[in-house]
Amino acid sequence: MPVWTTVIIAVGCFIVALIIGALLGIAYRKKVAEAEIGSAEAQAKKIIEEGTKIAETKKKEALLEAKEEIIKQRNDSERELKDRRREVSRLEARAVSREEQLDRKMENMEKKEESLDRKLKEADAEKARIEELKTEQFKKLEEISGYTAEDAKKELLDTLEQEVQHDAALRIIEIESRLKDEADEKARNIISLAIQRCAADHVSEATVSTVSLPSDDMKGRIIGREGRNIRTIETMTGVDLIIDDTPEAITLSSFDPIRREVARLSLEKLIADGRIHPARIEETVEKARREVDATIKQAGEKAVFEVGIHGISPELVKILGRLRYRTSYGQNVLTHSIEVAFLSGIIADELGVDSTLAKRAGLLHDIGKAMTSELEGSHVQLGVDLARKYKENADVIHAIEAHHGDVEPRTLVAMIVQAADAISAARPGARREDLENYIKRLQKLEEIATSFEGVEKSFAIQAGREIRIMVKPEQVNDDQMVVVAREIVKKIEDELEYPGQIKINVIRESRAVDYAK
Repeated sequence: MPVWTTVIIAVGCFIVALIIGALLGIAYRKKVAEAEIGSAEAQAKKIIEEGTKIAETKKKEALLEAKEEIIKQRNDSERELKDRRREVSRLEARAVSREEQLDRKMENMEKKEESLDRKLKEADAEKARIEELKTEQFKKLEEISGYTAEDAKKELLDTLEQEVQHDAALRIIEIESRLKDEADEKARNIISLAIQRCAADHVSEATVSTVSLPSDDMKGRIIGREGRNIRTIETMTGVDLIIDDTPEAITLSSFDPIRREVARLSLEKLIADGRIHPARIEETVEKARREVDATIKQAGEKAVFEVGIHGISPELVKILGRLRYRTSYGQNVLTHSIEVAFLSGIIADELGVDSTLAKRAGLLHDIGKAMTSELEGSHVQLGVDLARKYKENADVIHAIEAHHGDVEPRTLVAMIVQAADAISAARPGARREDLENYIKRLQKLEEIATSFEGVEKSFAIQAGREIRIMVKPEQVNDDQMVVVAREIVKKIEDELEYPGQIKINVIRESRAVDYAK
């Protein structure tokens, strides 16, 4: 047999074998697939059966819960309905009770109305009877007096009108007199306060400074071209420059002594330097202002050191130094404050009181005067505010508040400062009043007091700030004392000139004398 034939047969056999193997594999896989499908269908049926059972169970449970909820809601509704019926029954019973009460009240009202009608009829009858009696009485009165009712009424009204006019006139005179006194007193207080707050031209040495010039030609240089130099100086310093016919001098006018001092120093530096123009003026004024601030600080520190007290706020020390440029009645306020501090310390030592605290209060008692040109209020109130602001001792604050008698002094320190202030301010020479005039004023006070009838003795004390008057008790009673005091006040105000105020103290002494035998 040829070789190729063998090969063909072998290939054919191989192909046949492959086809048979493929058919057998297909049959096997089909059988396996059918087995798996049967198993899946069985499992699916089992799952469906279990799910059906669970669903039935859940359905039954839901039905049971729904039934229970329905039963519960029905019970609640029935209970609520019973409650509402019970409330309605109660309200109905209450309404019935109210209706019965109203019926009873209506019956009572009808009875009262009937009674009232009866009483009104009786009252009308009584009124008619009274009118008849009144008419008869009027007729009898007219016959007796000879006046008709109209004539008597007119006579009575005329008499009453005259009396009322007289009383009204007296009342008007009294009111006008009282208002005039009150208005005069208030006007004096307002004017005195204004004079304290704003110095006037009659105190020229306290508001005016003079700067000497090397020659009159310097006036023109200070004025400058078209007045630009003098305008710059006045704007920078806040001081008025008065350039008049006074030879080789310029006057500086300002109510603020610190500004005036800055202007004076600035002008002296400009005159010494010779270069006077706006830029140089501004530079010189700033330099002078710094020098004055340094001087103020040094003056405050020197005062504190001289008095020997410590612990004062640096800002308060600086404000205290401003008093170096403040005067009161011609008396330098810083010098006065130092003097009051020393006097307070001496008096405190004599009385066994804390002298350091007394000196501290005495030094600061007029601190408010440093701010009176900048802030509203009296120097006492400004001083109290400053002391509180810088945490001063409560006794010091009270002494400042009480040193002019604005409040009643409650501590020994306050009384000591009040006395020291009066001693310093009222001593001869302190307020530019010579000894002779001082003594004459005290004598005049006593003469005015003793010139009134009923006055036995009078004594001017506290440097003329108070006068004590002893009256004769048999001639002046307690009510008349007020009149005597008022008349003395008016006469003193009319005939005397004095700083501050004078206290009039009228004293009536009652004595009972008997003898044992």
